Amino acid sequence: MGKGFFQVPIAINEPIKSYAPGTPEREAVLEQYKTYFNGKEDIPLYIGSSEIRTGNTRPLSPPHDHQHIVGVYHLAEKKHVDQAIENALQARDAWANLSWEQRAAIFLKAAELVAGPYRAKINAATMIAQSKTIHQAEIDAACEFIDFLRFNVEYMSQIYQEQPDSAEGIWNRVEYRPLEGFVYAITPFNFTAIAGNLPASAAMMGNVVVWKPSDSQIFSAKILVDVFKEAGLPDGVINVIYGDPVMVTETVLAHPDFSGIHFTGSTDVFKSLWTQIGNNIHTYKTYPRIVGETGGKDFILAHPTAKPKQVATAIVRGAFEFQGQKCSAASRVYLPKSTADTILAEVKKDIESFNPPGSPENMNNFITAVIHEGSFDKLASFIDGAKKDKDAFIFAGGGYDKSKGYFIEPTVILTTDPHYVTMETELFGPVVTVYVYEDDDWKNTLELVDTTSPYALTGAVLATDRYAIDEATKALQNCAGNFYINDKPTGAVVGQQPFGGARASGTNDKAGSAQNLLRWVSPRLIKETFVSPEDYRYPFMG
Repeated sequence: MGKGFFQVPIAINEPIKSYAPGTPEREAVLEQYKTYFNGKEDIPLYIGSSEIRTGNTRPLSPPHDHQHIVGVYHLAEKKHVDQAIENALQARDAWANLSWEQRAAIFLKAAELVAGPYRAKINAATMIAQSKTIHQAEIDAACEFIDFLRFNVEYMSQIYQEQPDSAEGIWNRVEYRPLEGFVYAITPFNFTAIAGNLPASAAMMGNVVVWKPSDSQIFSAKILVDVFKEAGLPDGVINVIYGDPVMVTETVLAHPDFSGIHFTGSTDVFKSLWTQIGNNIHTYKTYPRIVGETGGKDFILAHPTAKPKQVATAIVRGAFEFQGQKCSAASRVYLPKSTADTILAEVKKDIESFNPPGSPENMNNFITAVIHEGSFDKLASFIDGAKKDKDAFIFAGGGYDKSKGYFIEPTVILTTDPHYVTMETELFGPVVTVYVYEDDDWKNTLELVDTTSPYALTGAVLATDRYAIDEATKALQNCAGNFYINDKPTGAVVGQQPFGGARASGTNDKAGSAQNLLRWVSPRLIKETFVSPEDYRYPFMG
């Protein structure tokens, strides 16, 4: 145990680099992009100290050039999942008993590695694996991940400092133990930062982890593993496996030492996981922690007093950045009749100024590809439906082409039905649906926004009327865990806007805050009495 009450470095949000023409960071990331794009990565399972190549491989291809192969990854069999669990449990005692400041130092070093020598690598890998523009890669894979690491260390120290009062003659203290067992982390394709944070936040608090990244994010996940290894994370603390999700999950959730799940993904999958955990509850040594951030059908609501250009920009950025593949992306919009035409004209003008969807290597592109063919086909089917339906029409965009990459044009659907299918269904792509309401129907529209979707992740209200803002803030308090006033509903920053939602959007455990880290510890209260009583009799007994 360290001898001292240690203060960790004060966490500060990582500055976002511009990548403007001629800057060194632009040249570095483009050079790294070319290296990765023309290379052939061979990505193993990482179990304990071993890199396991099973020979059963799948190709890795950029979504914007799906016939081009940049590497392969190896699939696990059930025996490898069992091996990952056992390696985690073997590593647990040493890791759980390591002084907290030593754990903190590992993740602080990881942050510095991403900020420095790994910045171009992690951004280029994210551009290739997830078709992110350099700006989207920078704010995600570099800055947000760095922020998660730095701020979580600060939150960890604050948690450990939170101690109970002590009365005369006794000393009360609380220790924040890691969970008894191992944590299962399931991470999504869309954010490299989330892929790194879900296993790292649990590990930071002394837990050991079995981590299954999304098949569509493995290329950039490999860079995260490289960072953790160079930062000095001991073998077995985070074990990385890829493979059939049903097999992997069934194996993990059947183990008696399973103690928690850290999940980001679809609502249906999370509900299935919860059901499996419930069915296995008599198997476990302890009640597992269930933490999940899931789907969203995020809204923008404009009041008649909102400034049209501000609303248009919120729509364009909120709906179309990273091709709408953010859990927080604007997907349904409510515009007042008095300003709807003006707002929509501005939106169309912006969309028409975009380059056609293309590769993120061309840094003039605002839009690239959606993640895979399944997503492409789903989005195309909804666009085709809107072209045929009598209560909807395509106001802007509507084109798509998957001959080279999975390219969907940014698309705006106008509907006369506030319950039209694309107003209620999570699409996860560059498609936004707009409903125009009568100006004097503001109160009913608030109720409509609140009751239309089962989700409650993010939402935005734009207005200059403060009474309207106050009314909306109160009326919509349960339908967005992150609520934005006069801004788009995306872009939460660690340390500033802790992220998460309720209803069908998850457990609202707020990634990027101490609330999330508290889920990965099991507090133990220790009461020490300095002079113990020697007579059972109390004063009332005379």
